[in-house]
Amino acid sequence: MSVSDPLPLRVEDLVIRARDGRSVLELPHLDLPAGGTLAITGPSGAGKSSLLHALAGLLRPSKGRILWGTTDIACLSEAACACFRREKVGLVFQDFLLFEELGALGNAAVSATFAPARERPAIETRAQGWLARSGLGQRPEPNVRTFSGGERQRVAVARAMSHAPAVILADEPTASLDRASADRLIDDLVDVAAAEGRMLIAVTHDARLAERLGRELKLVDGRVVEQRHG
Repeated sequence: MSVSDPLPLRVEDLVIRARDGRSVLELPHLDLPAGGTLAITGPSGAGKSSLLHALAGLLRPSKGRILWGTTDIACLSEAACACFRREKVGLVFQDFLLFEELGALGNAAVSATFAPARERPAIETRAQGWLARSGLGQRPEPNVRTFSGGERQRVAVARAMSHAPAVILADEPTASLDRASADRLIDDLVDVAAAEGRMLIAVTHDARLAERLGRELKLVDGRVVEQRHG
């Protein structure tokens, strides 16, 4: 299974408001080329996760455009957004969202359930490869109920990478890992993004991860206060 075609990102006049009308995020403009890498940083409550969820089509903006190539996901239906994510995006959620009754491989390769039969072996192979990289390749447990937070995080990353996405969107991907495991994951994500032309966007408080990514967008109170390029 080859990587999805690379996708550039353009954000224009993005506004996200809470139900009470309060502005949660305002981002006038963002351009990221296909295969680019971006760290979204800032204090808690700054709007980082809201931005990531909007980029994934999980949160509909109040105003603005989010263009992945020529596709404006801000205009898509929920069903069309789900299809776009399934085909193009690998998501790593902060709270993992694993199926407790499945084992490591069952969770990591869960997208094979929804894929055409011809693509399922490749998805399972990629999932096994990422589990092996993270030291979980030989775990015998039939489910993940006894897994630690760090182990769950590694399964979640393997799941995100299993279908060869063009875009990786990660919410605090190193938060549950010890320093050595976090550094290995950073190396893996950055190296794969560079080698295969994937875009990598990560919300993070991890300075080492932010330093490894090509750009940094710092948010405070829903607004960009600082940017780093290269």
